[in-house]
Amino acid sequence: MNRRMTESLIGGVLLGIVCVIGAYVRSGFTASPVFVFSLWYNRVILGLLVGAPWPKVARNKALLRGALFGLLVSFAFYSSTGFVDLVSFLAGVVYGVILEGWLSRLEK
Repeated sequence: MNRRMTESLIGGVLLGIVCVIGAYVRSGFTASPVFVFSLWYNRVILGLLVGAPWPKVARNKALLRGALFGLLVSFAFYSSTGFVDLVSFLAGVVYGVILEGWLSRLEK
């Protein structure tokens, strides 16, 4: 596994933890374990996709790619909630940008 994939998976795990904490707080600490695990796992999958060995592109294109991947991966989770967890969906887009921004910074 190359460094990009390792860094991205670790980032996905950490951002998933941040997202889970946010979901717990937003739900008044009543979110189900299945919901929380699904949300965390979604972020790990986002890290896996972003960390794939994509061709090197300019940083702004990499950030756009991260946003697109965040949109696509998070849409699966968003649709499974009956389209009610908009905050997690939008956070996924931001997390995709964060991951790509971090990875493109490391590649320099």
